[in-house]
Amino acid sequence: MSRLLIAAGGGGDALAAAIIHVAAAIRRMSRTEPAAIATWAWDRLAVDPRPGPRGVADFTGLGRVGEQVAVITENTRPLPPAGSTLPRLAAELGMPLFLLDPAGGATGLHAQIRELVTVTESRSVEVVDVGGDVLARGDEVGLRSPLADALILAACDELGLPVTVLVAGPGLDGELTEAEVLSRTGSDLAGKLTAADVDRYAHILDWHPSEATALLVAAARGLRGTAEIRGGGLPVRLTDRSLDVYRLPLTRALALNPAARALRSTRSLDGAEAVIRRYCGFSEIDFERQKAAGSRRREPLREVPDDEQVRAFEQQTAARGIDYVTFRRVAEVFSLRHDAAANLRSQLIATRPNHYAPPLWRTRPKAS
Repeated sequence: MSRLLIAAGGGGDALAAAIIHVAAAIRRMSRTEPAAIATWAWDRLAVDPRPGPRGVADFTGLGRVGEQVAVITENTRPLPPAGSTLPRLAAELGMPLFLLDPAGGATGLHAQIRELVTVTESRSVEVVDVGGDVLARGDEVGLRSPLADALILAACDELGLPVTVLVAGPGLDGELTEAEVLSRTGSDLAGKLTAADVDRYAHILDWHPSEATALLVAAARGLRGTAEIRGGGLPVRLTDRSLDVYRLPLTRALALNPAARALRSTRSLDGAEAVIRRYCGFSEIDFERQKAAGSRRREPLREVPDDEQVRAFEQQTAARGIDYVTFRRVAEVFSLRHDAAANLRSQLIATRPNHYAPPLWRTRPKAS
């Protein structure tokens, strides 16, 4: 029997699910029980020519168990021009990583998850979301990605076994505020993450683009203050609540999220998008389409900025009251390609380590 964890938002939530699973074993002071993670192939890459989530038809080298369930392995590859971090993540997690395909809407996902329950011999399902936008009503000012989480909630309804929603790091995705999330989670605190909980997988953030999970790891390691993430420089507060994990039943999450309830009968991704636009006024895939079109007009830079440019950015950011930035935010500011962003990250850490607060970058050097 395995523990089945479903990453509500994609790759970053998949990494968080693995962290939460290991943390539970640490609390029990026991061996880690078998676990499996199911996730979207929806990395939300900085520059992505293929907007939206990928399905099984977008990969080669997938494993198969059952009629509908696909397994991502280190040998899986996305079909060009799409990219995906999932094969590398599968190689490093040390537990099965299953691919959820949204082509059939919530009804198709529901069938996949039912088969996953059988394949993994699970007695319950846990949906994992970092930040808490899984509990969105649809009218929140900061909401930017309602479709993925709501579609997972809809697909998990009426599975015939207990389904729990785990919300980690309230507000860390920069969408709902910490206060908004805490007002909806209730008082059922599942636990508080510590540095020991995150250390096993923290190295993945050396290359993985997830910002919300990076902030969760930073909070568990004791960082506090204001971090700036992508999206034009969204400020996110790291507080003593940022390392919390809350538990609530699926029924409560569905009651809070009207779009999720409306999605339950959808049979295609296009149909699901239409529902989300009706409830929220937009779909995050629309944003990705606009961004992809813009990237064709403006080629990202291959060259890293010089030290003077980076220092000027740090000073300007610190003057706005920002203590940390994600490396993805740095790449956004300088319009860097993935390889250039990785080179800049390595260069900064090597030359100015007193600014490095893994996995974030300080806008001011650490006091000696």
